Amino acid sequence: MPALKVLILGGTTEAAALATELIARHGERVDVVSSFAGRVEGLKPPPGRIRIGGFGGTAGLAAYLAEERIDAVVDATHPFAAQMSRNAREAAALAGVPRLLFWRVPWPRHPLDRWIEVDSIEAAAQALVHLGRRVWLTVGASELAPFAAVSDRWYLVRVIEAKAPLPLPDCMVIEARGPFRLENERALIRHHRIEAMVSKASGGRATYAKIEAAREADLPVVMVRRPLPEPGERVAEVGGAADWVSSRL
Repeated sequence: MPALKVLILGGTTEAAALATELIARHGERVDVVSSFAGRVEGLKPPPGRIRIGGFGGTAGLAAYLAEERIDAVVDATHPFAAQMSRNAREAAALAGVPRLLFWRVPWPRHPLDRWIEVDSIEAAAQALVHLGRRVWLTVGASELAPFAAVSDRWYLVRVIEAKAPLPLPDCMVIEARGPFRLENERALIRHHRIEAMVSKASGGRATYAKIEAAREADLPVVMVRRPLPEPGERVAEVGGAADWVSSRL
């Protein structure tokens, strides 16, 4: 029997864990392709094949699925990668390929969390007007521009890769990739005298330590809500995604 060809749209810790789980379970019975949209330096590559770069929208992804004879797609992209998830749903439907959405478990709100929930990055920037002047931004390098309008703040910016020049007049940049440890997040807050944080409601364990550290320090956290998930079958655990793929063998 030919190997089952599985495309994992990823770049997340769960996507890598799924590739590892599938090959551990099935070995050469599966041909796993992990797709990365951007930077991969510093990442431990998951087992299987790697593809780097975009597909060219819905049509390009549908063509790739057909040309590569992909048997199943798992969308394990970041919860805020709404456009990619939409492309995955539409392309899988066009190509007639079964698709599963991995929808990471959201962070639960603790009673002591001081979250200010908003629906967009722009709203998050506006919310800072009423908060402290030393702000930790953890929203991604491509989404910093709205904070330039709140120019009377000092920003600590942590991103995977800095896009130079940054639009913020007064900031310090840290390039780092999770997972992050709680003691390190505590130290960042103390050392930089952070008074407020901005975060996306990404969920998962890799970056949850910053939320715990903010809670301990009694910091307000401007939390950008997730976009709604694309319709279709979805799971919230790596094991469940592996089971879905296994059922197609």
